[in-house]
Amino acid sequence: MSVAHPPGPAHPHAAAHGAPRLAATAHVRPHMRSLPLRVGTRGSPLALWQTRHFLGLVTKFCPILRDVKAFEEHAIATSGDRIQDRRLADVGGKGLFAKEIHEALADGRIDFAVHSLKDLETDLPPGIELACTLTREDSRDALILGPRAGAVDPADPFACLPAGAVVGTASVRRQSQILHARPDLQITMIRGNVQTRIDKVRAADGPHASLLALAGLRRLGLEAEAAVVLDPDAMVPAACQGIVGVTVRSEDVELLELLSGIEDAEARAVSTAERALLAALDGSCRTPIGGHARLLPDGQLHLTGLVARADGSFLLKRSLHGAPKDAARLGRELGDSLRQDAPADIFA
Repeated sequence: MSVAHPPGPAHPHAAAHGAPRLAATAHVRPHMRSLPLRVGTRGSPLALWQTRHFLGLVTKFCPILRDVKAFEEHAIATSGDRIQDRRLADVGGKGLFAKEIHEALADGRIDFAVHSLKDLETDLPPGIELACTLTREDSRDALILGPRAGAVDPADPFACLPAGAVVGTASVRRQSQILHARPDLQITMIRGNVQTRIDKVRAADGPHASLLALAGLRRLGLEAEAAVVLDPDAMVPAACQGIVGVTVRSEDVELLELLSGIEDAEARAVSTAERALLAALDGSCRTPIGGHARLLPDGQLHLTGLVARADGSFLLKRSLHGAPKDAARLGRELGDSLRQDAPADIFA
């Protein structure tokens, strides 16, 4: 394929690959890239939706990339996807959803990596950088009800669960909060992609209910499966829930510059606060932690953080607010406050 292009510095690997080169966008300084640009992602339906959404934003920002079919998807099997019979906390934590993808990025087998930001470690591997965050979808959790659940009561989100009902989840954050509200409930582990978990709840012998992120349901056209959408006051979401993040190699300044054009400033502010909260708490995947930031009508950033015991016997929730430019500081301060006043065993 031959592509006309203005003069500019060539991508260092372009000649070696024998690939065409082009100026990526008129909105940033002209530069040359080898094609195709390889985009790494998990292979789940939700991950692929998020990747294609990201590519749609990039090609809208820079139409020439669409016209020359500049991108190539690479679905990468991750340890987190392969291991379905154990909690992530027992096999290495949520970083298992990114480990193999970041290995491919570091090795140069891919150029971008697209993630659900809540699945990324707070400390990324050396040489890898969070290049941009995309506009946040609804951050709330939703109850998915099976045939054995009761009627929905808008005034009480958990009233649809009969005494002793079984709730399926692998999330200690969700488990701790629902047991704090309803100690009579029983928890069973279910894992898998969105549709798999819905199918398990719909089965006649399945749990009475499960909890899923509303963002994922919406993106897959499954919002109707949400019987109850939980207010963040009733169920503090996971930090960065509903936000898509894109990582690249730190040295790849051309792609960093390109991706700055689709960065969502609000998503960056709230995710910075929430990730700083996580870093300050420094909990393991066995530590129930919630974090939810939002911008208020007056422009201030409001951040809520939560720590708890997995059995719901202890739960501490606090909030603070300040300027969005201070997002990282707010996250650290709130995290330090929660850690100071929570029992030490929570972080063991």
